Amino acid sequence: MDLLTIIGLVMAFGAIIGGQVLEGGHLGSIMQLTAFIIVMGGTFGAILIQSPLPVFLKGLSLLSTAILEPKQDLKADIKQVIDLANLSRKQGLLALEGKLKDVTDQFFRKGVQLIVDGTDAKLIHGILEVEMEHQEEEGINAAKIWESAGGYAPTVGIIGAVLGLIHVMENLSDPSKLGSGIAVAFVATVYGVGSANLLFLPLANKIKLKIKRTSARRAMIISGLVGLAQGENPRLLQEKLEGYLSQEAHPKEKKP
Repeated sequence: MDLLTIIGLVMAFGAIIGGQVLEGGHLGSIMQLTAFIIVMGGTFGAILIQSPLPVFLKGLSLLSTAILEPKQDLKADIKQVIDLANLSRKQGLLALEGKLKDVTDQFFRKGVQLIVDGTDAKLIHGILEVEMEHQEEEGINAAKIWESAGGYAPTVGIIGAVLGLIHVMENLSDPSKLGSGIAVAFVATVYGVGSANLLFLPLANKIKLKIKRTSARRAMIISGLVGLAQGENPRLLQEKLEGYLSQEAHPKEKKP
């Protein structure tokens, strides 16, 4: 679970609602179903118009990426590469075939299978890099539907505000209907600007960040597997792969 995403959402919407209450307002005054339908319906309608169905569905599935923390352990990946390198150094590359069942990551397993099949190291690098770049581009394009939602929502909120004001102008002779029309007008603007800046744009940026992190992990795996295929010394290979670790995760040097 990505606690920062949860805390951020609670803090953002809690601040808006808390501020409304502290000012003496009522929660019901910003709970306008009509405004919600206008803003969300218009925003998602625009997204559907701009996006092919596979991209839209992929974007929906990526929401879990923003809320959940993808399982990613670079140290474990490095250890697995080094274990395979030590095995191949002792028994040859064909010995890796017996370890394929222990490689749970599909991308990692594909690379090991290419090595077992005797594929040239440069070709392994090319195949895996193309797949990595394709999956990254596919993910970024899907994440952009939320970025687009952040662009459409404020404009649709303005449309909702104008519709509310039109309703007000049509009922100037009936004061009992003026309040609800003005409320819809202002609340639609709040929904549009609020959803864009507190929900859609932050989610899009968080998803793209995690996609980039996944690509960085795959780049490390590619580097390790290519070194393995070329018969690099396991100790030197480990030092090279540890360069991909963050400063916090980097092994601490022992002081004399």
